[in-house]
Amino acid sequence: MILVTGGAGFIGSNFILDWLAHSDEGIVNLDQLTYAGNLNNLAALRGDARHLFVRGDMGEQSLVAALLARHRPRALVHFAAESHVDRSIAAPGQFIATNIGGTFALLEAARAWWQCLPEPERADFRFLHVSTDEVYGSLGADQPAFTERSAYAPNSPYAASKAASDHLVRASFHTYGLPTLTSNCSNNYGPYQFPEKLIPLMIATALAGHALPVYGDGMQVRDWLYVGDHCAALRCILAAGHPGEVYNVGGENDMTNIDVVRTLCDLLDAAAPARASYRRQITHVADRAGHDRRYAVDAGKLRRELGWTPAEHFASGIARTVHWYLAQRAWADEIASGAYRDARWPSGGAA
Repeated sequence: MILVTGGAGFIGSNFILDWLAHSDEGIVNLDQLTYAGNLNNLAALRGDARHLFVRGDMGEQSLVAALLARHRPRALVHFAAESHVDRSIAAPGQFIATNIGGTFALLEAARAWWQCLPEPERADFRFLHVSTDEVYGSLGADQPAFTERSAYAPNSPYAASKAASDHLVRASFHTYGLPTLTSNCSNNYGPYQFPEKLIPLMIATALAGHALPVYGDGMQVRDWLYVGDHCAALRCILAAGHPGEVYNVGGENDMTNIDVVRTLCDLLDAAAPARASYRRQITHVADRAGHDRRYAVDAGKLRRELGWTPAEHFASGIARTVHWYLAQRAWADEIASGAYRDARWPSGGAA
């Protein structure tokens, strides 16, 4: 069994669904259910004995210690984080508390438990920390993509908090020998993404007939990674990654924000046509403070050492994503109304 933190969020819930589609190895899912945690993401697992949901704070070391002692997971996969840049600019304190303080507490609980394990459990244990390419900062138009050796240069409170958590994970390996793994991924997209992020926000806003706000000139470049490809990469890293190593995970799909929005409009024009093209709703607004111009990661190490490559090109992945959101309007409506906060895990499926 493995222990996952933040498994009711976007990437965490996709990882759990993907994991249980490929394996019968059980998962303990620890999630505090803050605003972005949504148990409806995991509705397909209700009644599935392989998935145990626990509502709680990863920063509560006694809770984590009890879960580790009770379930003896062979790995801990750490997704739990505050992740929205706009929110970090408006209210950075929660990002510091969760991403730095929470990760430190989790590492300490894991280290205390791991140090007491007998062999071979001790040698086999892994702590996989899921992080972001934003820790590397911004690239110029002609600069090569970030590698695992690139210097950290975070430019937002969110990125700075994730950079600090990466350093804590690194220190736990080099100081104490805790067998950690770190992944730094590019922009994810796909099913179950909370609709404050660019792609689901644009889909929902377009369908509602409202203006589609694009920061600045919209020429900011991001590498887009389909969440299913990310999940496959994490399975590879957990299975064969070398303790202490960092692996960049990228989709090899560099796109400007404005081109992403235009692509979404074109797909919606075909699948859910309105009276006029959705492109007419695009509106440029004042740029975000400190907005990074370009991110791009080189995932060559992951390809060479572990054999992973992304299966989805942006054209196929974004088409799948738009189709999913159109088919799951009730899911999005419950987020918009706040009803998703009332979701409960049935008795026997939680602890």
